[in-house]
Amino acid sequence: MVSMKEVAATAGVSVGTVSNVLNAPDKVSPATVARVHTAIEKLGFVRNDAARQLRAGRSRCVGLVVLDIGNPFFSDIARAAEQRAAENNLVVLLGSTDDDADRERLYLETFDEQRVFGLLISPSGDDLGRLRALHQRGVPVILVDRDGSDTPFSSVAVDDTAGGRIAVRHLCQTGRRRLAFVGGPLSLHQIADRLAGARSAIREHPGATLDLIETTAPTVLAGRAAGEQIADTAARPDAIFCANDLLAIGVLQALTLRGVRVPADIALIGYDDIDFAQSALVPLTSIRQPSNLIGTSAIDLLVAAAGNQSFVEHISFQPTLVPRASTEPHTAAER
Repeated sequence: MVSMKEVAATAGVSVGTVSNVLNAPDKVSPATVARVHTAIEKLGFVRNDAARQLRAGRSRCVGLVVLDIGNPFFSDIARAAEQRAAENNLVVLLGSTDDDADRERLYLETFDEQRVFGLLISPSGDDLGRLRALHQRGVPVILVDRDGSDTPFSSVAVDDTAGGRIAVRHLCQTGRRRLAFVGGPLSLHQIADRLAGARSAIREHPGATLDLIETTAPTVLAGRAAGEQIADTAARPDAIFCANDLLAIGVLQALTLRGVRVPADIALIGYDDIDFAQSALVPLTSIRQPSNLIGTSAIDLLVAAAGNQSFVEHISFQPTLVPRASTEPHTAAER
């Protein structure tokens, strides 16, 4: 391993000057900076960032822990967070828990050992004890896609209860009355809140009903299984509200294979408005979440919290309806 002392000797400067070039280049003349970087490239020097972190007490790395990176919604959040982090001279380290508490614990322990600049996380459950311990040790923690108003953490989320109401109101306005909610597990706050909003809205429409078809996971495969179950049911719903777009895409695939027409026989609406929604075989109506804003806002909150441990702010975005062919009104769908 090439040392800073060797770089200094090659560049004809002191070790302190090399350190300034790496950590505070504004303190060094441009000519000297260029000479040191030439020496670094010639020797293949890689600085020991772990040692620097020990001295500084904090790294330039941000830990981001999401529930499922396979869901494009979380991928979009991660991409936006990376871009905003780069603007703040930070980098993002990503972990995906698949809603597994043990895996989440492993990521938290690893990021803590790495002395990350801060942590962005979509928790997999209600036990926030480890997050509280990190917070008490001075590590900024931001809850992502989870309201943190009842916690000591700042948070950025979407009003999922409102999203559930919007979805059901839209389906009822298209003339549907026998609705089903497909989603799970209900231990996920986001899914439980969407169901609560749906149940609230169904009470606004006399004669309308809402059945629950709970899934083990919010995935395409789980959606296919739910779609097959619905297709084989004698008294089918005339509309389905899926807790996310992945489930809705799976339901659409299953219904289509069984000869059930969307939207003529069953209207279908998803949640998240991922890119695949508009390119589905039947373009999918969805409830849009501003994933890019969630990612950038999370980094902004983290940077603010890093400079002030008592800083707490909660951002809640409102979801919006994106209507497409999958929920055309009865009269239009039957043409």
